[in-house]
Amino acid sequence: MKRILFLLLVSMCFAGSSEAQLLSGKHVFSKADSLRGLLTPLRTCYDINYYHLDVKVDIDQKFISGSNEFRFTATQNFSRLQFDLFSNLKVEKVMYNGAELPFSREFNAVFITFPAEIKKGSKQSFTVFYSGNPVIARNAPWDGGFIFTKDRSGNPWVSVACQGFGASSWWPTKDHQSDEADSILISVSVPKNLQEISNGRLRSIVERADGYATYNWFVSNPINNYNVTLYIGKYAHWADTYAGENGKLTLDYWSLKEDSTVARPHWDADVKPMLKSFEHWFGQYPFYEDGYKLVHAPFLGMEHQSAVAYGNKFKKGYLGRSYTGSTWGNQFDYITIHESGHEWFGNNITSKDIADMWIHEAFTSYSEVLFCESNYEKEAGSDYIISSRRALLNKSPIIGYYDVNTEGSSDMYYKGANMIHTIRQLINDDEKFRNLLRGLNKTYYHKTVTTREIESYISKVSGLKLDKFFDQYLRHAKIPVLEYKVVNGLLSYRWITDVKGFDMPVKVTVKDETYTLIYPTNDWKTIKTNIREDAFKADPNFYIGVKKVI
Repeated sequence: MKRILFLLLVSMCFAGSSEAQLLSGKHVFSKADSLRGLLTPLRTCYDINYYHLDVKVDIDQKFISGSNEFRFTATQNFSRLQFDLFSNLKVEKVMYNGAELPFSREFNAVFITFPAEIKKGSKQSFTVFYSGNPVIARNAPWDGGFIFTKDRSGNPWVSVACQGFGASSWWPTKDHQSDEADSILISVSVPKNLQEISNGRLRSIVERADGYATYNWFVSNPINNYNVTLYIGKYAHWADTYAGENGKLTLDYWSLKEDSTVARPHWDADVKPMLKSFEHWFGQYPFYEDGYKLVHAPFLGMEHQSAVAYGNKFKKGYLGRSYTGSTWGNQFDYITIHESGHEWFGNNITSKDIADMWIHEAFTSYSEVLFCESNYEKEAGSDYIISSRRALLNKSPIIGYYDVNTEGSSDMYYKGANMIHTIRQLINDDEKFRNLLRGLNKTYYHKTVTTREIESYISKVSGLKLDKFFDQYLRHAKIPVLEYKVVNGLLSYRWITDVKGFDMPVKVTVKDETYTLIYPTNDWKTIKTNIREDAFKADPNFYIGVKKVI
């Protein structure tokens, strides 16, 4: 969900600003960036099996304290490893087999040394105890950190959002998307007059002598670090079920008590139609064991696995208006649909490196198109995705820099979605396209992936040669431009691209009001036509530029 000042970009684009730039200029990365983003032997030497995060939240002092147990399998022999925790949080001690381990810190990385070599294949554990005042988000979820606020009645309302910023901003972890814990127990202690919601299923609530209550939530599926979360407040709860592809899926809704009367009908309007649409297009909901929850949050939204954050003020569209500008975007709640779509792309299928975050955002943005199509008509989906292009900048690639925890351009959302829409046109078989999307979620079920793996899968299943196509759309800022001219009944055309040998077919009007597939390359080609030069156009379902040559 983490947009990069997207609304500002939209307004700049609508205004025709020539100053709109993103990720332009020279990039300088630091040792801290590498420690966070690079998979060194000190990180790959162990594979996380399980965490037990146990944290107490002192709301008045904006202070957290607690521990995290790391259970892991050694992937090689080693005696030293790295975990991550922001430097503003204090590591109190690290315990291993009943004794404290020595540790050192460099920026937000922590290094521990074991008393004897850990052997490959062995299963071990250590526990980190920590405390401190976590970073407070200035404008969540655009920037990361804790949110300490109050509801309209003056009750505390607390949560955290940390995509990109880092789970290690509030708990000790191996903070890299490539290694998901197979399961996690999340124990959060809060004042006992409040409720606390986290990912997974609630196992117990234990009242403490200090006026706090500990909520124990267990996640039985693999989960990426930034999705682990908490919500604290005065909540109302109601439950339902959905008859899905894998049987009965539990649905749990948590809104602030003061908003429950408006929340119930609003969420009811979208959640089951969303699940029906996404299970049709993507396959079964990926986390039946942990259920589906929609939780009222003190920020706009985030794809927290099995506990989706919602903060769209119970309005249709995006805070009351269509996100892409299409009128169809006013028919549903953008946050409910988009953030829930991440359960398939982002949570089920997770990019190993955040540089490949387009895998999360492009497919999830396209889920909005498919929701429109499922619930209204195919033309509604086309109008929705074509309308999104007015906000695209095409100033920098949508793949970021690898190994330094840096994502690409915000164009990854709707440029990526338009790229997928173009692939759909090239496949020209909606059932084959649907099976491709379902196949992705089945093949990479609960796995982390790279861009190359996704490219290879799509090319293989579609039967299309897409290497140059992906290079142009993913690794270059500009989209392909179809140059053309019509002279004396002859249509001449060619591609202008960064990638040499680009040869994507495209549908154009060779005859009046009829689209015909042509096969441009970087060299001029000519065919006969009866179309007038001023009437020539390309099928708008292909995301390309079109330029008349004089």
